[in-house]
Amino acid sequence: MTAQVQTALWIAHPVLQVAVGAVMLRRKLNKVFPAFFAYIAFQVLSFSILFPLNTWASYERWYATYFYLYWGCSAVNLILGFMIIHEVFLDVFSPYHTLKDLGSVMFKWAALVMMLVACVVAASNSGHDMEPILQAITTIQRCVRVAQCGLVLFLMVFSRYLGVSWRQQSFGIALGLGGAAAMELATLALYAGGPMSQVTVHVLNLVAYNLAILVWFAYALHENPARAPGTELFASHRWEKGLTDIQNPAQGDSLIPMFESMVDRAFSRTQTDYLPPAPKAVADPTAEPVAAVQGKIHAIPAQSRRVH
Repeated sequence: MTAQVQTALWIAHPVLQVAVGAVMLRRKLNKVFPAFFAYIAFQVLSFSILFPLNTWASYERWYATYFYLYWGCSAVNLILGFMIIHEVFLDVFSPYHTLKDLGSVMFKWAALVMMLVACVVAASNSGHDMEPILQAITTIQRCVRVAQCGLVLFLMVFSRYLGVSWRQQSFGIALGLGGAAAMELATLALYAGGPMSQVTVHVLNLVAYNLAILVWFAYALHENPARAPGTELFASHRWEKGLTDIQNPAQGDSLIPMFESMVDRAFSRTQTDYLPPAPKAVADPTAEPVAAVQGKIHAIPAQSRRVH
């Protein structure tokens, strides 16, 4: 009975994924999220190859073929899963070009670090044949699962600052991946601790992944809501402006023009101090006196003069 349930849950994967792919093609979402669409298509393709080998092929004859194909597909899924995280990140930060460029650099470094960790794990493993490579693939797989969970938490916390609605399609993609990844990490931890059997782990992961595909299908059917107005995202625009100023500092921020102006003012004052004083004007006794009235100079009429 358990084997039949597992088979039914496994067959449900490609059926639901074909529905998601059809909706994406109909609404042209494959151009918006090409990495996610490639992931869906590869999942259907890998099922069409692995399921017959696992179900109907001879175990003794086809086990090696199934083994290599399974782990090869797992490696490709890891690459596509990391590309989906990057794709969702770029969609979220699409209005902020500087933040998007910074995120792309950080993702490249993260991919490089994961590859280095995988190489170290493979080199430190003293197993035979394919065991070091499989250990490296498993290590990268857990790193990608942690990154997928972190992406969901990041969107939940910073969605208000980025103007991202929870009804947005990129959030739905991250939610499905993060939920399935969280279930996988939790069941692996419980299995390693002993209280959960391998069959229970497998069934729970199949159910969680089917729920993730249903989430993708629901988000693909709905329209993508508009972002929040830019006036409400003061913090995000401040981050964007700060990074832009760091990359392209303004000319006025340089200290050299400021020192030049200070030196010029000092020399001008020095020259003014050494100039000879101008001769004082001698008053003409025949000239008529003047008086200041509201900031202007006017001559006093002759009939208004006082005689002493």
